[in-house]
Amino acid sequence: MTLTQHPVSPLRTGGAATALAAALLSGCATGPGAHPADPLEPYNRAMTTFNERVDDAVLKPVATVYRDVTPRPLRTGVGNFFGNLGDAWTFVNSLLQLRGREAYDSLVRFNVNTVFGLGGVLDIASEMGLPRRKQDFGLTLGRWGVPTGPYLVLPLLGPSTVRDTAVLPVDRWGDLARQADPVSARNALYGLRIVDKRAQLLGAGSVLDSAALDSYTFTRDVYLGVRNRNAPDGRAGAGDDGRLSDDY
Repeated sequence: MTLTQHPVSPLRTGGAATALAAALLSGCATGPGAHPADPLEPYNRAMTTFNERVDDAVLKPVATVYRDVTPRPLRTGVGNFFGNLGDAWTFVNSLLQLRGREAYDSLVRFNVNTVFGLGGVLDIASEMGLPRRKQDFGLTLGRWGVPTGPYLVLPLLGPSTVRDTAVLPVDRWGDLARQADPVSARNALYGLRIVDKRAQLLGAGSVLDSAALDSYTFTRDVYLGVRNRNAPDGRAGAGDDGRLSDDY
């Protein structure tokens, strides 16, 4: 999956170590045309090709069936539910960033949607005018000046950066879905979240497939741009050359 937010899943921690090792072995892209945020472009392009093949063979067909057989209101409820779980971790990270107002809004969102929104299935807080501000531990480190490092494409999980890959275990620890018991229920939640997120991106994939452009470059630039907009200051940690903005 290439154009996607990275859902927290059991694959994430193991894939992180593999991706870092492969990136170090692959070498760096150099030359006047190299993107300053993407010195690992040869490796990243190879991993993107691998992810696209897996997506075409498995994830996209499953997500398409899910979209076609699941009524839109139910799909919306599933997305709201997982978004509500994320609000709890956003609250923690907003506190760590010393963002009192954002932390308060996230706490109110979580409580209102959990209590009055049927466990988060209904997004009542947004109707009250409380927007969702997604934060994670990578953005928290960026808030305190930790640079993102190079853009990095992870196996199966897609776009990331070296910094955000390193903190994946922390984000996984903060994921409320991991509290589900038994393990089969937890894994079912992980799987549903991945499929639902992929289904949300089916339209974007169609645009990419039909556009006359380099889909790798487009995905990378969109990812870094969206990540930058989610940083509390619009810039959570520049790279060593001062040109790398934060990512999502």
